[in-house]
Amino acid sequence: MENSKKIEWILRIAVAGEFVGHGVFALQGKQAWIDWIHQLTGAEIGTAATLLTLIGLADLLVALIVLVRPIRAVVLWAAFWGFWTALVRPIVGEPIWDFVERWANWGAPLALLLLLGWPKNWREWFSR
Repeated sequence: MENSKKIEWILRIAVAGEFVGHGVFALQGKQAWIDWIHQLTGAEIGTAATLLTLIGLADLLVALIVLVRPIRAVVLWAAFWGFWTALVRPIVGEPIWDFVERWANWGAPLALLLLLGWPKNWREWFSR
């Protein structure tokens, strides 16, 4: 196996692991995350919990797609979502270092996307 293929698999496993872990936390109804959704959106706690469940399911789907057959649009979403969820920490009052320590949450998917190749047209966003 070529080095680039090994690196791709390492990144795929890393991104999938991140999204499985966060997806499971979301499905468990992590209270701090429910509170953050409530704080950021003004949604009632019950609605925030429902949104978190949907986010958890989406995270698991992202993990599966990245692991089985990475689609560039999904990998780009993973980078965006990893960045946003890291950035949420200082927005809701956590230390800036909680954002900094999560740079790999968006860096790994971004590196995977670049390794897969930046799409040259719209169709390539939805192919491997």
